[in-house]
Amino acid sequence: MPESREQWLAETFVELSDTLVADFDLIDFLHVLVERCSQLLSVEVGLVLADEQGTLQNLASSTERMHVVELFEIQSEDGPCLECYGSGQQILNERLNAGAARWPRFTPSALEAGFTIVHALPLHLRNERIGAMNLFGAQTVPLEPHEVHLAQALADVATIGILQERSVRHLSDLSTQLQAALQSRIAIEQAKGVLAERQRASMDEAFALLRGYARSHNLRLAHVAASVIDGTVSAKQLREARPAAAQGARRSP
Repeated sequence: MPESREQWLAETFVELSDTLVADFDLIDFLHVLVERCSQLLSVEVGLVLADEQGTLQNLASSTERMHVVELFEIQSEDGPCLECYGSGQQILNERLNAGAARWPRFTPSALEAGFTIVHALPLHLRNERIGAMNLFGAQTVPLEPHEVHLAQALADVATIGILQERSVRHLSDLSTQLQAALQSRIAIEQAKGVLAERQRASMDEAFALLRGYARSHNLRLAHVAASVIDGTVSAKQLREARPAAAQGARRSP
């Protein structure tokens, strides 16, 4: 019997609040957040965290298309995610065909990628802002108030989890936590490229193989990525682990 929407949401909130584990993997944790929001709202999701200088870094995206657009947004210093992080305010139901004047550098790139409507939600706890979450749609369908409420609640729980993990690990500031995540992200991107070339697969498919293997073997994503790069783990081993990982994946509501 398929699980109910309420059960799915309850399990998601529990998963996002569980950061006090010895092998906590920030990259995988952030991918859980973007994956759940994407499933919940039928949009593509990207998440950025700020370093100690306030520069945003892309750490998780639900698709490769979203990843590329977010990188351009950060590099061009123009777009909803930067505005949301800077103001701490939500940006909702912004139609790109009418928003070129608002984000003149970002909008053409997003439209070319196939997006037509964007939203951005802050990751903050009281007065502390640590990042923002973009939600991009290819169809001009506005988010309803209850959908915004749920997405912001997921973002808030994730923010609390990130800050809680930082505190428990006695990290002096978010930059220490972020630097480790960035190093992991670099290795993961390299491994995705290796797999995409060797397997003639898309970058999304390559990441699914990496994440499936990491989850089925209870390993950090960065560890699996390094093993792929140095040849310790083969593409065949990744593929064999995928069915078991898929069985354990949560269904969408």
